[in-house]
Amino acid sequence: MNTKIKILLAEDEPSLGQIIKESLETRNFEVLLCENGEVAYNTYKTEQPLLLVLDVMMPKKDGFTLAKEIRKENSEIPIIFLTAKSQTTDVVEGFNLGGNDYLKKPFSMEELIVRINSLLKRGKSELNLEAIHIGNYIFNLKKQTLQLNNTVENLTHREAQLLFHLTKNKNQVLERSFILKKLWGDDDFFNARSMDVFITKLRKKLKNDPAVQIINVRGYGYKLIY
Repeated sequence: MNTKIKILLAEDEPSLGQIIKESLETRNFEVLLCENGEVAYNTYKTEQPLLLVLDVMMPKKDGFTLAKEIRKENSEIPIIFLTAKSQTTDVVEGFNLGGNDYLKKPFSMEELIVRINSLLKRGKSELNLEAIHIGNYIFNLKKQTLQLNNTVENLTHREAQLLFHLTKNKNQVLERSFILKKLWGDDDFFNARSMDVFITKLRKKLKNDPAVQIINVRGYGYKLIY
């Protein structure tokens, strides 16, 4: 049974949004259609899609602002901008804000689908890397192991997932609320205390390389630096 790939589509023009949604759903995508940037941001936080298709001109929060906020939390998720703007400066701004692709309206659905598949394929190949180097450590997400020289330590599933998200946001703050909802399902007080315990465990497992640190950014989240 194939699992549908979840895509967030932020488009304030109802007819166009519905056309894109229905076209993508015929290609086995699950599409979360949002009518403005604020709804899109909240949906991103709760649903955790694998790719974003963002209209630039939207009420409440435009696509560029939305992408900038999401990039602070997630440096890897593919972002495609949709826009009626054609100025080169707008295209450059979109890429500078972390966009991976830029599609000018009007566009064909086939072109959008090709670009989506291309970005997803690229992302999948990157995530399938066996070894993630964290300083002198080698982290294997699939095997849930952390290796230093000839010593291999097993991680629990949650430790591995937490470390993976920290590595994805290397040298950037990983927001507490995001990771709590992602791995614990809720960002309440008790889950937050549980996460603090897991962070302490990871610090101990990484202590033999002084260059690797998990820093607590008070009131916001954690940052893995190495």
